[in-house]
Amino acid sequence: MMHRFARPTWIAGIIVAAACTLSFTAPVLAQSTSDIPADFKPVAMPQDYVRRDVMIPMRDGAKLNTTILIRKDANAAPLILDRTPYNAKKLTSLSQGPAFATTLLPFHADLMRAGYIIVLQDVRGKDGSEGDYVMARPLNPGGVDNATDAYDTIDWLVKNVPESNGRVGTIGISYNGYAALMSLIDPHPALRASVPIDPMVDGWKGDDWFHNGAYRQFMTEWLYRQTTTKGSALRWPDTALDSYDGWLARGSAGGTARAFGIDKLPAWRKMAEHPAYDAFWQDQALDRVLAQRGISVPTLLVHGSWDQEDIYGAPALFEATRGTPSSDKVRLVIGPWNHGGAGLGDGASLGPIKFRSDTAYWFRWNVMIPFFDQHLKDGAPAADIAPVTAFETGTNQWRQFDHWPQSCASGCAASSKPLYLRSGGTLAFTAPAPRESGFDEYVSDPAKPVTFRQRPIESLGGPKGEWKNWLVEDQRFAASRPDVLTYVSEVLTEPVRIAGKPVANLFASTSGTDSDWVVKLIDVYPAENPGDANLGGYQLPIAMDVLRGRYRDDPARPKPIPADATVRYRLDLPHTSHVFLPGHRIMVQIQSSWFPLYDRNPQRFVDNIMFAQPNDYMKATQRVFHKLGAASHIELPIAP
Repeated sequence: MMHRFARPTWIAGIIVAAACTLSFTAPVLAQSTSDIPADFKPVAMPQDYVRRDVMIPMRDGAKLNTTILIRKDANAAPLILDRTPYNAKKLTSLSQGPAFATTLLPFHADLMRAGYIIVLQDVRGKDGSEGDYVMARPLNPGGVDNATDAYDTIDWLVKNVPESNGRVGTIGISYNGYAALMSLIDPHPALRASVPIDPMVDGWKGDDWFHNGAYRQFMTEWLYRQTTTKGSALRWPDTALDSYDGWLARGSAGGTARAFGIDKLPAWRKMAEHPAYDAFWQDQALDRVLAQRGISVPTLLVHGSWDQEDIYGAPALFEATRGTPSSDKVRLVIGPWNHGGAGLGDGASLGPIKFRSDTAYWFRWNVMIPFFDQHLKDGAPAADIAPVTAFETGTNQWRQFDHWPQSCASGCAASSKPLYLRSGGTLAFTAPAPRESGFDEYVSDPAKPVTFRQRPIESLGGPKGEWKNWLVEDQRFAASRPDVLTYVSEVLTEPVRIAGKPVANLFASTSGTDSDWVVKLIDVYPAENPGDANLGGYQLPIAMDVLRGRYRDDPARPKPIPADATVRYRLDLPHTSHVFLPGHRIMVQIQSSWFPLYDRNPQRFVDNIMFAQPNDYMKATQRVFHKLGAASHIELPIAP
């Protein structure tokens, strides 16, 4: 009887045959060729544009790497020039697809859709361009600078791009916006319009490097990438999840510079050697330069209300040109964007704050492109753009204004309205009563500085991208600290609409001989917020900034603060267009550190805070007064 597990003879034969076959073919498999051929060539996909990479000669012989993108159907098309330190090749190669819409940044793609030729150029000394890179190269009469490089580039383009109509516009975000402004200095005749978006204008007063004398040490990371190699190849050495501890352990900004070798970089040394607003900064402040020289080219300045990098520049330049012959050439747009959001984002929201529409898309197709069309295209209709176009947050609608700001302390059609700090942590539009208690106080300890956002605080280029939206983060984390004073209004029964620049007037004292003063204007949402429950009680920053006390009287000449003396400080907050809605409350927070975004003030007067030593740092008792004769308040630019 056959065992039930025994194999029939015919099955055994198949197994033996298979084994023989496998044994015979195994060496062939081992000798097979790679799955990656040595000479594969991808099939060329038909593109809807032509790309030209050229080296354009400047007047001193240096050649600048330039990429030109032209739609295949282009004929007599205007040129849009964007000069950049961020690698023109990368900015025009975002994908390998055949369509320009996917290979370009949103605002470049929209302009190309609208019939423009897009030109990206590496600035002198960066990436593919020849010459020496100087981060903010000063004007150089008789030599070369960013103004002459823009002029020479435009001159070459109108002579060598046959598809163009010989008219040029300049555009750019951030540094590129600064480069666009430089094109307005002794402009080429073919330059007919410019749109600087969030441009770097004054690096000491309120853009990248300082805010009213307080050093923005977080921007050291950008400087490290930009100035250590021509191609910005190196990344920030500190990769810790929380940058707070690292900055604190290294002490001053100079301590971090020494730790990472940044003190060897010429750009950083220049800033460290000029902590005050001296000629070094004044001569490169483009609001001053262009107001003096005049703007002859129609210019559309674009400002983001929550621009975390260059929140000062565009409104400052607009203000500087009012009442000058440039007034009729300059327009201002204010939108609910972070840095570059007008050109790069969808504009429908910022962090948790929603605006009910794609504000960036609306701006590009209803303001930016009609503006360029009017000045660069034959037969285009007038754009009819108001002097100021502003998106009003709160009500979430666009508004047009003939003048800006809508009100101010003096010199405006309407007067701003003081919002007073009152006893008991309250705010009111009425001045303090005669018998009202005189001040509130806190102890500012540099060993435990107030953070600028909730910890952990990732670095500028961190993977979560938190840097982009920190200006709209809920401020409840700060309101709960004992070294932050908080004042809040009653629940509003009517809307409070502001359009302009809030100005803080603090009457304060310090037991030290130097101090920083940070002031925040905040919109407090109802505890129960039916429109968005996640925003219940949310403390939304509307305008915030910092003043280094040593510069209270003269930004060019620092001096100690007299200890325990009541001193008046005046601090301009960023421009905004906002409505505090009924049911909301208005809040003001005051503190003396904003770390690690800004370097710590030792609170003891030293010659140069950038190089403060460990024993220079001291605790200080800070008092903010709210009494007759010393009534701290915020001037609100109430819209009539």
